[in-house]
Amino acid sequence: MKINADLSQRAVVASGSLPWSPSPLAGVDRRMLERDGEEVARATSIVRYAPNSFFSAHTHAMGEEFLVLTGTFSDETGDFGPGMYVRNPPASRHRPSSAKGCLIFVKLRQMHPDDSEYVRVDTCDASLWCNGRPGEKILPLYEASKERVYMLSWTKGIDLGTETFSEGVEYLVTQGQFKDDQGIYSKGSWLRLPAGSQQSIRVLADATVYRKTGHLII
Repeated sequence: MKINADLSQRAVVASGSLPWSPSPLAGVDRRMLERDGEEVARATSIVRYAPNSFFSAHTHAMGEEFLVLTGTFSDETGDFGPGMYVRNPPASRHRPSSAKGCLIFVKLRQMHPDDSEYVRVDTCDASLWCNGRPGEKILPLYEASKERVYMLSWTKGIDLGTETFSEGVEYLVTQGQFKDDQGIYSKGSWLRLPAGSQQSIRVLADATVYRKTGHLII
């Protein structure tokens, strides 16, 4: 299965417009944003757990990261509510579940094989955020030799100028709205720009976004 699998191409998805596709486990459904493979796949998805649903214990051979959007996600390491960023490295194993249901943004099989770091960050903790450019706040989630993962908060009306992303960039809009020269992106929008892209952003409504760079070189 290939969905937005060509990393050399721009991809934009309004995730809320996608149908839910069932997973192999009852009560767990997915909106597929990008995918290269079948059940074992390089994948980026919005995943919905129904109340009292669970996934069988499994190993993530090439790692998993996710951001909890609503509800509470649970596994052997804890309960993770809205705004929690979780990173489980290659070869990690868990049995995920949700007692009351949840919605998470998930990326699978997109880590370096030598990555061994477990990460848990509460993006709702205001003390973790720092000032960036005027009208911008930044919360670093993970940084390695090339990979950079952040949450960014932008104030309505700011222009962020033009940036060049030599290794590409990926966004998920969790709140608000922004635009660039090619479109407007609202809550739930997922956007991927390939290596070498330039982008000029203007913020149309107070916005919070997940942004990742350094993982799209092919």
